[in-house]
Amino acid sequence: MASGISSRTKVCGIFGYPLEHTFSPAMHNAAFEAAGLDFVYLPFPVDADRLQQAVASVRFLGLVGVNVTIPHKEAVLPLLDELSEEARLIGAVNTIVNHSGRLYGENTDGRGFLCSLRKTANFLPSGKTVLLLGAGGAARAVAVELALAGVRKIILTNRSKSRAEEMAAYLSSRIGTCTEVLTWPEPEDLLPGEALQSADLVVQATSLGMYPCCAQTVPLPFNLFRPGQVACDLVYNPVQTEFLRRAGEAGATVMGGLGMLLHQGALAFELWTGKAAPLEAMGKALVKTVWK
Repeated sequence: MASGISSRTKVCGIFGYPLEHTFSPAMHNAAFEAAGLDFVYLPFPVDADRLQQAVASVRFLGLVGVNVTIPHKEAVLPLLDELSEEARLIGAVNTIVNHSGRLYGENTDGRGFLCSLRKTANFLPSGKTVLLLGAGGAARAVAVELALAGVRKIILTNRSKSRAEEMAAYLSSRIGTCTEVLTWPEPEDLLPGEALQSADLVVQATSLGMYPCCAQTVPLPFNLFRPGQVACDLVYNPVQTEFLRRAGEAGATVMGGLGMLLHQGALAFELWTGKAAPLEAMGKALVKTVWK
């Protein structure tokens, strides 16, 4: 925000519940200030019973747009006027843009992940094998973008095997991606070492290891990670998860979730403002917020 809030200030925000730990306001307000824009970004705690009214308020109050986070990314779809092709394929929306009262739904999560993957790990997905742990909304966004980017194969596993099977079938039928589903191991067991060894990219897309349960991680034979592999954790709090620590110790190149958060936010900024995102200012704001 350039200078104080007035009747001319344009409003963006985030819908979700709860929102106590969201980093998005700090990141976007730093971006607006760096760009010299009279915008402000506010958190709007919205529970499931009030989602329809909240989305209507974007139209009636003239908000420029909002981000959408847990638990509304899928439920918001029928409340919008138009969806991007990626949002349709992913089946979830994380960004709404208000075009003169017509609400457009986009999903920048997967593209944000790919951008971070290229810039942080110098990794190009085409022709590669991916091991994806998790089958929730973030995992689906990443899987769709990786499939569209031409990966050779995606190996999926999830605590609910049926969700992994549904995602695998969807990727195969809609995008033509080769998929395989592994059963999530029983307590005290590990996922097969062959799957880990065959993967060029391993993506941890579950909530395991997220603050405050930082000691948790996925059941992998971490000693089989190797140099040349890339290990990504979508969790961004803490910055260094147990998954990243152990994969890195075994020689893998590691990438945390802050890069995905930064780049998906940059894409949302550009959709709302039509201007290039000030990535340096956004990144500094994220790091400052994380280390508070």
